[in-house]
Amino acid sequence: MVTLLALCSSLVWGTSDFAGGSFTKRIAAVRVVGVAQIGGLVIMTVVLLVRLVAGEVPADGLWPLYGALAGITGAVGLVCFYAALSLGTMGVVSPIAAMGAIVPVTIGISRGERFSVAVGIGLALMLIGVVLASGPELSGDAGRLPVLLAACAACCFGLSLFFMNEGAAIDIVPALWAMRVASVATLLTAWWLWPGGPPGGSVRRRDVLPLMLVGSGDLAANVLFSVAATGGLVSVVSVLGSLYPVVTLLWARALLDERLRPIQLAGVATTVAGLAFVVQ
Repeated sequence: MVTLLALCSSLVWGTSDFAGGSFTKRIAAVRVVGVAQIGGLVIMTVVLLVRLVAGEVPADGLWPLYGALAGITGAVGLVCFYAALSLGTMGVVSPIAAMGAIVPVTIGISRGERFSVAVGIGLALMLIGVVLASGPELSGDAGRLPVLLAACAACCFGLSLFFMNEGAAIDIVPALWAMRVASVATLLTAWWLWPGGPPGGSVRRRDVLPLMLVGSGDLAANVLFSVAATGGLVSVVSVLGSLYPVVTLLWARALLDERLRPIQLAGVATTVAGLAFVVQ
């Protein structure tokens, strides 16, 4: 069940990313993500209020801290990622950012998590597969700043998964609410402080509801991942929950008829092979 929930989180994340990506073709990416995150915040606020009215008091613990850290690191990761894309090539930036799952895996192992050799091989294959599916540039010179920003994005994404797991282990609902509050505040601050404003178009009134629905999908993925993480090893769940770039790629192939490069096809095949090792 843990494996299924983690895979479902990747499916929902990848689908939301595909939908949100269609908006970034005409709207600044930071604006897209900011409005989408507001949609998730609205939902989590309603859910939290319902719990409070029903007399369910949030559990004691550090869930506000972990939730806030998950939101801040996730938002900073997104800003770094989009800034890197604006300065460099996607074939260099995306594969580096896709390696973020290494962070919670490393933390999990350092905290004593252990898994079988077969699962370890599967996790390694899936990480390699996600990087290959991102379509890495095997030649050409990449600027130093885009690479550094992409590496920062990877670290932030990985830390966000880890903090999300820690907060969910205490109390999922208030932790996810705190995460949304922090991410919205961080993104709106970045939006406001961006010199000259983020590159790209503005959000129109008719775009607000669809973007909030995209954010709702992202929230659903957060919930699936959090539930999975509370029942399994964070090192394993984090990798399974980080397969969303492959899902986005497959949606683009199915709905937009985008042709996959040979290295991307190899990445999808490698990911499937790694998954077979993990779920056996």
